[in-house]
Amino acid sequence: MSPALQDLSQPEGLKKTLRDEIDAILQKRIMVLDGGMGTMIQREKLNEEHFRGQEFKDHARPLKGNNDILSITQPDVIYQIHKEYLLAGADIIETNTFSSTSIAQADYGLEHLAYRMNMCSAGVARKAAEEVTLQTAFDELVEAYQEQAKGLLDGGVDILLIETIFDTANAKISGTIVDKSGRTLSGQTGEGFVISVSHGEPLCIGLNCALGAAEMRPFIEIIGKCTTAYVLCYPNAGLEPFRIGPYTNFVNIGERCNVAGSRKFAKLIMAGNYEEALCVAKVQVEMGAQVLDVNMDDGMLDGPSAMTRFCNLIASEPDIAKVPLCIDSSNFAVIEAGLKCCQGKCIVNSISLKEGEDDFLEKARKIKKYGAAMVVMAFDEEGQATETDTKIRVCTRAYHLLVKKLGFNPNDIIFDPNILTIGTGMEEHNLYAINFIHATKVIKETLPGARISGGLSNLSFSFRGMEAIREAMHGVFLYHAIKSGMDMGIVNAGNLPVYDDIHKELLQLCEDLIWNKDPEATEKLLRYAQTQGTGGKKVIQTDEWRSGPVEERLEYALVKGIEKHIIEDTEEARLNQKKYPRPLNIIEGPLMNGMKIVGDLFGAGKMFLPQVIKSARVMKKAVGHLIPFMEKEREETRVLNGTVEEEDPYQGTIVLATVKGDVHDIGKNIVGVVLGCNNFRVIDLGVMTPCDKILKAALDHKADIIGLSGLITPSLDEMIFVAKEMERLAIRIPLLIGGATTSKTHTAVKIAPRYSAPVIHVLDASKSVVVCSQLLDENLKDEYFEEIMEEYEDIRQDHYESLKVSLPTVDSFFNSTFWSSGWAMEDQLTADLRCSKSTGQTPLRRYLPLSQARKSGFQMDWLSEPHPVKPTFIGTQVFEDYDLQKLVDYIDWKPFFDVWQLRGKYPNRGFPKIFNDKTVGGEARKVYDDAHNMLNTLISQKKLRARGVVGFWPAQSIQDDIHLYAEAAVPQAAEPIATFYGLRQQAEKDSASTEPYYCLSDFIAPLHSGIRDYLGLFAVACFGVEELSKAYEDDGDDYSSIMVKALGDRLAEAFAEELHERVRRELWAYCGSEQLDVADLRRLRYKGIRPAPGYPSQPDHTEKLTMWRLADIEQSTGIRLTESLAMAPASAVSGLYFSNLKSKYFAVGKISKDQVEDYALRKNISVAEVEKWLGPILGYDTD
Repeated sequence: MSPALQDLSQPEGLKKTLRDEIDAILQKRIMVLDGGMGTMIQREKLNEEHFRGQEFKDHARPLKGNNDILSITQPDVIYQIHKEYLLAGADIIETNTFSSTSIAQADYGLEHLAYRMNMCSAGVARKAAEEVTLQTAFDELVEAYQEQAKGLLDGGVDILLIETIFDTANAKISGTIVDKSGRTLSGQTGEGFVISVSHGEPLCIGLNCALGAAEMRPFIEIIGKCTTAYVLCYPNAGLEPFRIGPYTNFVNIGERCNVAGSRKFAKLIMAGNYEEALCVAKVQVEMGAQVLDVNMDDGMLDGPSAMTRFCNLIASEPDIAKVPLCIDSSNFAVIEAGLKCCQGKCIVNSISLKEGEDDFLEKARKIKKYGAAMVVMAFDEEGQATETDTKIRVCTRAYHLLVKKLGFNPNDIIFDPNILTIGTGMEEHNLYAINFIHATKVIKETLPGARISGGLSNLSFSFRGMEAIREAMHGVFLYHAIKSGMDMGIVNAGNLPVYDDIHKELLQLCEDLIWNKDPEATEKLLRYAQTQGTGGKKVIQTDEWRSGPVEERLEYALVKGIEKHIIEDTEEARLNQKKYPRPLNIIEGPLMNGMKIVGDLFGAGKMFLPQVIKSARVMKKAVGHLIPFMEKEREETRVLNGTVEEEDPYQGTIVLATVKGDVHDIGKNIVGVVLGCNNFRVIDLGVMTPCDKILKAALDHKADIIGLSGLITPSLDEMIFVAKEMERLAIRIPLLIGGATTSKTHTAVKIAPRYSAPVIHVLDASKSVVVCSQLLDENLKDEYFEEIMEEYEDIRQDHYESLKVSLPTVDSFFNSTFWSSGWAMEDQLTADLRCSKSTGQTPLRRYLPLSQARKSGFQMDWLSEPHPVKPTFIGTQVFEDYDLQKLVDYIDWKPFFDVWQLRGKYPNRGFPKIFNDKTVGGEARKVYDDAHNMLNTLISQKKLRARGVVGFWPAQSIQDDIHLYAEAAVPQAAEPIATFYGLRQQAEKDSASTEPYYCLSDFIAPLHSGIRDYLGLFAVACFGVEELSKAYEDDGDDYSSIMVKALGDRLAEAFAEELHERVRRELWAYCGSEQLDVADLRRLRYKGIRPAPGYPSQPDHTEKLTMWRLADIEQSTGIRLTESLAMAPASAVSGLYFSNLKSKYFAVGKISKDQVEDYALRKNISVAEVEKWLGPILGYDTD
C-alpha cells in the first residue's frame, strides 16, 4: 500500500470493507498496479548461488530461474523491488508467487515448499507496504509549514500569504503561472488548482508572477468562476524593457547561440547539453550583446523542439532573459516555436519576398499576431538584391505591403539589405560594401520607423582564418555603416575593435577594400597578413621542380600527388648505392620525409583528404618499385647468414577492421591511408571481421594498436564484445573506436569499462594520427591515457546522472486534476529541475508513461480527411539493371564531399556553393571533376549495376503497430500477413509545445476507422562496387578505390530518391501531378515519407527481417542481410513508404523501460533482446 492509500483512513466507529474503500478511490481516480517482477529480478544479475542461499546450497537440482524461491533465500531483494514500485507511486503490489504452486515447483524438486513460499512472499510484500506507508511525505510538509507559520504569527503577521510555490502538493494555497497556457509549474490548469486547494477554505485564491496584467486577466476570470473565495491578482514580476530609439547606440546582436555559426554551441546542443549551452548565451550578454540571436537550423535537430527548449531555459535565467531574443531560422515552424515561448517581445530573423507576396504576408500576419518585430531580407522573387537600387526597391515594396496591407508597426520592421562578401577576387563583388552603406542611408531616409540590421561575418569570408583582418574589416565597415543609419548587427559581441585602435596600415588597407579605392586591396591585405603571421615555403612553378636533387623531387611528388616521374626518381635514388646502400634507406629517408610533410600539412588543415589519398597512391608506387629489390636482398642475406634480422622502419603497427556483421568501410579505409602516410604499418582486415580474426591478426603482426569501425548500431555490441575478449585474453594494447554510429559517450560508458588498457573514440581520419602518435610515444602515452581516463570518467558520471528520471510527488501523482491535465509536467521547473553548470547539478530526464504518450500521439480525423489512394498494384515489382544515367541528376553531392572531409563554411555550405569556399573550394572542384570522369566511365562501360524492388499491401494500424493484409482480405476479419512494430516518442516535451508524441503507426488508418489504407516498402542497391574497389586497391590506387565506393553509395541513395518520386507520381500515384525539382526533393518538400529501420523514426534494425520476408528481397534483388542486419552490398538503401499527406520524419529519441517491455511483449521476444538492438535509444542503463 502506497502513501496515496492513506485516503483510506476512516472516522472512528465507521467500518468499511476493503472493496468499499478501493471502490471509493476508483470513483475519484485511477489506481496504479506495480510492474513486472521478473524483469526487476533480472536486473539484479543473480547467480545460482544467490538462488540457492544457505538453506538450499546442497539441493540436487539447479534453482537459478526459480524466482519464487527468492522470497525465502533473498527476501531483501524482493522487498527492495516492492519498495521501489511503492515509492514510484503504485497503489497495489503483487506478491512474488507467479510459480508458487506445487505443480510448478515440482520442476525444481521443491513442491513441498509451496505453502511456505506463498506465506513468505506475502510477508515480504506486507513489510514493504507498511514501511512505505509510514513515510508520510505530506505530514512532513505540514510540520514544516506549521513551524514556519508559528514563527510568523508569533512575530506579529496578520495574514499568511503562501506565494510562489510551484506544486500544490507542497502548498495548496497559491499558484504560479509560468506560461500563456495558464498552467502552474506542476502542470495544473486554473480549474484544477482551485479544486485542489478548496478544501482548506482559503480566504483568497489567485495568481502571481511571470504574466503581465493583461495576460493574467483571462486566467483570473477562470479562477473567479470556479471559487467562492476572494480572488488575488498579483502580477509582481516581469522583464525589463529594451527600447531602440534615437538615444540608442548601435545594437549588438550576439551571434554565438547558432548551431551553424558556433562549433561549441552546436556540439552542446547536439549532445543535449542545453544547460551548458546557456553559458554561451550568458557570455554573449556579459560581452555586450543587447539581443541574442538563436538559431537551431541543423538537419540532425528537431528544430521546433530544440528552439522551444532553449528559449524556455533562457526564460528561467534572469541574467540572460533580460535581453530580447532574435529567433533565427529558415524554417518558419521553428520560428513559430520560438515565438510561442518567448516571454518578451522578440525579433524574427527572417522573412522575405522570395516565395512571393502571399507567402510573405501570411508569415508577417503570424509574426504580428505574436507581437514580434521582424527582419526582412532584401530578397524577392528574382533573387538576392546586390545593387543599391535593387536593395532599395525590394525593401520599399516590402515596407508598403506590411504597413498598408497589414497595418504593421513600422518600428517593428528591420531591413537587412544584405552584407555580402568582398575581397573575393571577382570584380563584381568589389562594390558590395558600398552598396549596403548607400542603400542603408536611403532606406532610413525614405521608410520612416524602419530599422537596419545585417550579418557582419559575411563581409569578410574571403579572409577566413585571418581573424585579426576580419575583425578590423568589421570595425571599419561598422564605423561607416552606423553613420549611414545601421541600427543593429549580428556580431560576435566583444570581438569588435575600436576604429581608432586599429593599426594604421591595416586600417588604411581595410578602408581601401571596403570603399573599392584600390584594385589590389585584396592582395595587399593578404600580404599584410603574411608579414604579420608565419611564412610558408615558396611554391615552385611549372616543372622547375624537376631540376632539383632526387630527394627534393621525391618529396615534391609526394606532397603534390604527382605519379608521372615517381618510378624513375625512385630508381635513380636506388642506383645511388653510395648514398642509399639498401632500398630500405630510400623508404626511411626521402620517401618518409615527404610523407611526414604530407602528415604535418594535413594535421594543420593546410592539405585536404583527397590530396592525402593521392600522396598515398604515389608512395605505394614508389615502395612497390623497391619491394622486389628488398626481397632479393633478404634472400641473399638468408643464404649468406642463415637468418634474417627483422627491421621495422615504421612508427607502429595498427590492425584495422570493420566488425562482424557490418559491411561499411569507407571511413576505415580513409583512416588507413592517412595513418599509412604518417609512417604507420596498417593491417586492414576489411569488413565483416569476427573478433577472433581481429585478435589473431593483432598477435601475429605484433600490433601496437587495434582500430574498430562500424556504421550500424548492432556493431556497437560487437565492439563491446571485442573489448571484453581483449581483457579476457590479457591483450594490453590500445583500442580505437570509430565509425558513424559510434560516439565518445558510448565509448566511455559501454566499452572503456570492459577493458583496462586505453580505449579511445576517434572522430575522423585527421584525429587518428595525433591519437596514435601519443599512444605510442613512450614519453607521452601514460599521461595521455590518464587524461583520457579522467575525461571518460566525467562523461560516464554525466551520462548516469542524465538517466535519472524525475517522478512527481505521490500526492500530485494521484491528484485527479493532475491526471485530467494529461501529465502536462513542465520540462523545466525553474526551482528544481534546471540548474546551471556552476551548481554542479544535473537536469533530470523525464518520460511520459507509454499509455500517456499514446494518448498524446498524432491524431487525425480519418473520416474527414481525403481517403488513402490505392496503389496501382498490390504485391511486388522488381527493377532489374536500372538505368544508372537516370540517377545522376538525383545524386546528393553533399555527403560525397563529407566522405572526403571537404566542408565549406557558411555561406558556402552544400553543393554547388562549396566551390566558392575560399579554403576547400578548389580541392572540392578537383574531386568533383574526378568523380564525374569516373562516373562517366562506370556508366558507359557498365561496370556497375542497379537492382531494386517495390511492394505495396493493404495496411491498418492498431496502437503502435501496422498490420499488413492480403489483397482480398477484409482486415477486420482476417489475420495479418505481416506486422511492423512501432516505437513512440516518450521523452517529455516542453509544456509550451503542442507537438504530438509520434509513432509511425499514427500515419496509417486505424483498423477501427473502417478506412482502407496501404503501406509500401522498397530496397535498392548498386552492385559491383566492392569488386571494382578491390581491383583499384590491389593496383595500389587508394584514391580510385575510395572514389568508387563513395560514388556507389551516392548512386544507391539517388536510386532510392528517384524511385520514391516514381512511387508518388506513377506506382502509387497519390501525388500524380507532383512537379518538384531535385532541390525540392533535397528539402523534403514532397508528400509522404520513406523511413528506414535502424534510423530515427524506427531505430530497430530487426524490422528489416519482416521486410525481407514479406517481399522476398534477397531472392528478387540479391540484397542480403548480415547477422547484424546490415545490407550487403554496402551501397544499398531500404525503407517503408507512407502516403499520408500529413506524415513527417521524426526521431523517436530515448525511450523508457515500460515501452521496452511492451515492445518485447508485442514482438514476442525477450526484453534483453530488445535492449540489445535498441541500446542507443534506451533511457536507462542496462548494466
